[in-house]
Amino acid sequence: MAAHDDEVTGGAEVTLSGGCHCGALRFRIAVELSEEGGVPAAECNCTMCSKKGFLHIIVPDAVMHREEEEGALGTYTFNTHTAKHHFCTRCGTCPYYVPRSNPDGWSVNARCLDLFTTGIDFSKLTITRIDGQNWESAVGDSLAHLSRVPAAASSSSTSAVMDDSA
Repeated sequence: MAAHDDEVTGGAEVTLSGGCHCGALRFRIAVELSEEGGVPAAECNCTMCSKKGFLHIIVPDAVMHREEEEGALGTYTFNTHTAKHHFCTRCGTCPYYVPRSNPDGWSVNARCLDLFTTGIDFSKLTITRIDGQNWESAVGDSLAHLSRVPAAASSSSTSAVMDDSA
C-alpha cells in the first residue's frame, strides 16, 4: 500500500482495508487501480443498494480476507436467496456481501474503507453506473471485468473469528 496519493499509479495493485462502524467486522482486499489511478467501483440503483447506500468494489473470493468478532455477523437474504447481504449485528453497518451476480466472490462497500490510511485519492473513484432495477436485461455479464483476480492474489481467502476477551 502506498503512503502518498502521488505514489499510486494506474494499473497498480493495492491492498485496502475497512470494516463496520464499531469494528466488529473487518476486511482486507487487493484491487487493481484503474488507468486514472482510481479504485474501480459500481453504483447500483436497485432498491437494496439504494437504501443501504452501497458503492460496490467487486472482488474475487481469493482476495477477500475477513475478521469477524463472534456473534457480530448477521445475514439477510430475499428473492432467490443467492445474494448474502451481511451486516454487523452490533452497529448495523453493511460492509460487504456475496452478490447474486458473483456468488463465488464479494462486493465490498467502498464507503466502509479506512479512507485515512489507504494512500488513495477517493475523489478519483472510477464509478460504473449499474441499472439494477432492470438487472437481467441491463447488466447481464457486464460486471465480469470487475471480478478478475489480481496477479499477486493468493489462491484462497481467509476468515478469522476475533477473540472478544483480548
